[in-house]
Amino acid sequence: MKQITKFAGVIAALTLVSACATSSGPDVDATAGADANAGAGPSGPVPGSQSDLENAAGHRVYFAYDQYTLTPQAQATLAKQAAWLQEYPETRVKVAGNCDERGTREYNLALGARRAEAARSYLVSLGVDANRITSVSYGKERPISTGSNEQAWAQNRNSTTTIESVGS
Repeated sequence: MKQITKFAGVIAALTLVSACATSSGPDVDATAGADANAGAGPSGPVPGSQSDLENAAGHRVYFAYDQYTLTPQAQATLAKQAAWLQEYPETRVKVAGNCDERGTREYNLALGARRAEAARSYLVSLGVDANRITSVSYGKERPISTGSNEQAWAQNRNSTTTIESVGS
């Protein structure tokens, strides 16, 4: 009976160690290059942080293939971002346009620029000071998903809003 109890204890210990060893770490936002949970406090994200923006408004909008027109869903997300930015008037953001892997580097840089500018212009039209928003195109250089299929491509056709600085 002692052997069975010992054996059960060993199995329980191994199970606990195994669970700890295989737990996944936090997700990383490939575009920002930072921990997506950065700024999280004991009761949620720190107000005004990147995590707060992502939780309260969303930081990414998506585009159809070869398009830079904002969908109603993208407009709704950008409206939430504009409201969030009104709450934090000292915060400056960068809007990055991204593309999937198809097409030439030059074509995708131009398309990414149009996507970033579409999102930036919409934020400005909603009352965000244009001086608080910069835009950049990464073309196909910073994919979120590395797959070569429609699901991956759809994720990579986006514009992403990230905090550049807080204050002057």
